Amino acid sequence: MLPKLVYLLFCCLSCSLGSDSCFAGRNVYLGTATARNAVSMNDVDHSTWDRLLQSHVSESGNVDYKKWHGSAKDVKDLDRYLNQLSAASQKLPASKQSKLAFWINAYNAVTVKGILREYPTTSIRNHTAKLFGYNIWDDLQLYVGGTAFSLNQMEHEILRKMNEPRIHFAIVCASKSCPRLLSRAFVASEVEEQLDSNAKHFFAQPANFQLTGNTVTLSSILKWFGEDFGSNQSAVMRRITPWLPAEAASSIDAARVKLNYAEYDWSLNGS
Repeated sequence: MLPKLVYLLFCCLSCSLGSDSCFAGRNVYLGTATARNAVSMNDVDHSTWDRLLQSHVSESGNVDYKKWHGSAKDVKDLDRYLNQLSAASQKLPASKQSKLAFWINAYNAVTVKGILREYPTTSIRNHTAKLFGYNIWDDLQLYVGGTAFSLNQMEHEILRKMNEPRIHFAIVCASKSCPRLLSRAFVASEVEEQLDSNAKHFFAQPANFQLTGNTVTLSSILKWFGEDFGSNQSAVMRRITPWLPAEAASSIDAARVKLNYAEYDWSLNGS
């Protein structure tokens, strides 16, 4: 009885302070729960998402959330696109390129939807409660083929298991230190070039890569997910070398560099 009483008192205090904690355990579902007219991921149309990105995302990846939030049509179009994603079936055959494009777009579209639901906000971290309350990475879920997937599930249980580390430079967390949100939808026919382009853009930013003498400072993404790039420091450095600025790449001794990691800026990637 006491733990429940403490929890209720905590929720009351949280609500009085305007916290999401009073909504503990309330999942938010996107898309449609019942999969009708299931299609292969090869056949999902990403053109609506492409138009929305071109309308509201800059070349550098900044999002005009205010404009997007203020457009009832574009908010509805995003919901319509999420419904289209729901029709995809994981059971029907699809190419790896189609699956990559599908899940990257799904992750990014759900993230944008999550921010638009909370807008105005200053950071996604305002909506990632650890103990009690709504956590956008766990509680905001998209139905795909009748199964609901959270952002964490999309990233860790699907995308990371595809053995394509470049996804870490393609999926976004709506923050200034995350990779740019590409202003075009990922598509199967171009996904390899798109992944390479975003990886090179990522490391071209001083906040994500700096070489000073024998010291390399990298984005914290490489600390959190280093194992996806290699089993040790040398392997990681060798793996990312093709995406580094050419002059720096040619002068790095992967086995001898000293690695530092930059502080992550969780401020909203708004324009």
